[in-house]
Amino acid sequence: MLAALLSDFRYALRSLRSSPGFAAVAILSLALGIGANTAIFSLINEVALKTLPVSHPEELLEVNKGMGGGMTNPVWEQIRDHQDVFSSVFAYSTEGFNLAPGGEARYVRGDYVSGRFFETLGVTAARGRTIQAADDFRGCPAVAVVSHSFWETELSLSSAVLGKTISLSRQPFTVIGVLPAGFTGIDVGDATQIYLPLCAEKNLERSNSKLDERGYSWLGIIGRKKPGLVESQVRARLKVLAPAVYEATVNPKAKPDSQARYRARTLDVAPAGKGLDDNYLRRSYEKALQVLMAIVALVLLIACANVANLLLARGAGRQKEIAIRMALGSGRARLVRQLITESLVLSLAGAALGILFAAWGARLLMRMIDTKMFLALALDWRVLGFTTAVALLTGVLFGLAPAWRSARVEPQAAMKANARGVIEGGRFSLGKALVVTQVAVSTVLLAGAGLMLATFFKLETLDPGFAREGVLLVSANQSKASGGGDAKGIEEKRMAQFEQLLEKLRAIPGVASASISAIVPIGWSSWTGDMNIEGYQPRSREDDMLHFNLVSNGYFETTGTAFVAGRDFTPHDTAGAPRVAIINQAMAKEFFPNANPLGQHFWDEDDEKAGQRVEIVGIVKDAKYDSLRKDAPPTVYRVWGQRPSPFPGAIFEVLVAGGAPTSVTSGVKQAASEVDPAMTLELTTYASVVEGALTRERILATLSAFFGGLALLLAMIGLYGVMSYNIARRRNEIGIRMALGAEQSRVLGMVMREAGLLIFAGLAIGLGATLGLTRFVASFLYGVKPNDPRTLALAAATLALVAALAALVPARRASRLDPMAALRED
Repeated sequence: MLAALLSDFRYALRSLRSSPGFAAVAILSLALGIGANTAIFSLINEVALKTLPVSHPEELLEVNKGMGGGMTNPVWEQIRDHQDVFSSVFAYSTEGFNLAPGGEARYVRGDYVSGRFFETLGVTAARGRTIQAADDFRGCPAVAVVSHSFWETELSLSSAVLGKTISLSRQPFTVIGVLPAGFTGIDVGDATQIYLPLCAEKNLERSNSKLDERGYSWLGIIGRKKPGLVESQVRARLKVLAPAVYEATVNPKAKPDSQARYRARTLDVAPAGKGLDDNYLRRSYEKALQVLMAIVALVLLIACANVANLLLARGAGRQKEIAIRMALGSGRARLVRQLITESLVLSLAGAALGILFAAWGARLLMRMIDTKMFLALALDWRVLGFTTAVALLTGVLFGLAPAWRSARVEPQAAMKANARGVIEGGRFSLGKALVVTQVAVSTVLLAGAGLMLATFFKLETLDPGFAREGVLLVSANQSKASGGGDAKGIEEKRMAQFEQLLEKLRAIPGVASASISAIVPIGWSSWTGDMNIEGYQPRSREDDMLHFNLVSNGYFETTGTAFVAGRDFTPHDTAGAPRVAIINQAMAKEFFPNANPLGQHFWDEDDEKAGQRVEIVGIVKDAKYDSLRKDAPPTVYRVWGQRPSPFPGAIFEVLVAGGAPTSVTSGVKQAASEVDPAMTLELTTYASVVEGALTRERILATLSAFFGGLALLLAMIGLYGVMSYNIARRRNEIGIRMALGAEQSRVLGMVMREAGLLIFAGLAIGLGATLGLTRFVASFLYGVKPNDPRTLALAAATLALVAALAALVPARRASRLDPMAALRED
């Protein structure tokens, strides 16, 4: 058997070498299809399938409270000290550590980790040691463990790395260990560079430390279950522990109803062996990658149909060869095996070339998602197994029917001189069925591409309520500011420095206006809270939840947010002046549907303590703060300086009068340095913020359009090939028709009608399939319905037009056939 297989393989190579054009087209078609499938699968493997590179990842469980968000440090300490279901457990929190001493920030990703982080994961240091339980206590020494890549890029692989001091957010830390190159952390898509003990958070954040905050959830908790326990047992035990944990950590300053809701919380677990369940990359792109996987699978189906058509045409040309083999004693099964071997050689060659395409395509896709994302896109056993399975499956899929049909030839008929007959090409053949399939699948892909492009166009061109162009965003951070000796003194100094920086920014040449705010639309954070509104009775706690922002005068002018009614903030709206606010249209509609909001009052807990109420003095257009897809929430704009900010930093909006917003960056850095050389800055633009918010939509639109176009091209090649082959097979018939007086236009019409029937059948099937399948992509659409008639009609018209053009070339060739030349052929 092995000798026979080797013989078949050698013969297949010789056969394909004798037809280089056929082999090249077939292998390239398969390489594109298999490569696209491998590229998308490699990303799905990294994002959703691959386990963490730690010891026995299947034993890890993430502890949560049955809903979104993290845990407070007091809750972590209660779980750590009272749990009895984990052999080891740790807490962690992701942070950005600034390597720059001042000026423009240079952040690296880091984690605060509790003492048993590395012990629980089973990760040991490549050099030195890891953070241990003895390193994690209040007032702990400033030590750090760095990743292998940080050691390489920032410390030049120094052999004296242990004991070296590095500056993180202007605080010195001593390196005690370097991790192995294969460990990049527990968050898929991000490579953690530095690990600090959890207790070091107090040293870095000072007055903003969250270690003792009972209302700030910032930690994740992961444990390794004890041997013999299953997930359900761990969950049941933690639910029993939950009441005591929350009773011991309730915030005594919270309102009674808030305390009651807090005590009612529970504890739950989720598998953590594949990384965090709420991972950003998985949450944002897992479903999108599944959609792309379905798209490229359809592209591969079209490629298989194309190669099958090529094999059918080639098999027809080899009828005499096969007839001679059968006449010499070869059985049909033996011939089918030989022809299937040729198909497998084609598919394996396509897979080998496809792996090269996949490696390039996957990295290109990762750059489109986020240039800072980290995924080790290695060809592990899953990817190689997937590619091999796809190659074998496609080899059988496109090779079986042509092989079976070729082997069914009758030796006596095939060896006759004029065996093809005059009407053989007229029936509905397997090749035509494959063309119909290609047209149908292409219809689905083109309709999907149209929906994705329409979604992206609508999001790209919608009015977000603020100006996208011409605005530079400057994120200034003074979280390490010192002054006054207490939190209030630090806050006052920070606010004074920010206001001083604002005046300097307004004085920079080329700056039309500048403002300051706590958060920005489609930005990095949000601020929500409840509010007491005069004359309004909320139906529930969620009913009076609002979005907030602190802004200076000139904010709405700088951001291009138009006023609907009332006035803007002025320089006279200072900390000592009566408290005022501006609301958006969504809040006016929600809370004042039958009244004029101007002059109405509201207050929160801070206002109540100050003995003041806030007057609404203006209404502005809605601006989308959370997502471009979502309607603007009810939002209140408070005066910067009239109440404390919940953030240690501030965002400055700088509107540039002419030229690119980045043209004033040097002036911005100089101004910040004059206020405080240690102030750290991050610079970006409104345009890049919005562009980043549309990354997923841009990827889906771009790739679906590319693969839709590729499918269209392959389908048209298939239609052209089938029509050309049929005309070549029917040269005698067409020659007789023309010799008997058929005009060129009649022959042209005959061939185009035949092609038109194939196109019509494919479009009908494809549109029916589209109506059933587009509902699966409804969650990715915006401003367009899954079965949008215009999009479907445009896709069908495009496909029909291109298909007709593909059929026209062989039809014109048939109409210009010389009857005498055709009739003289054997």
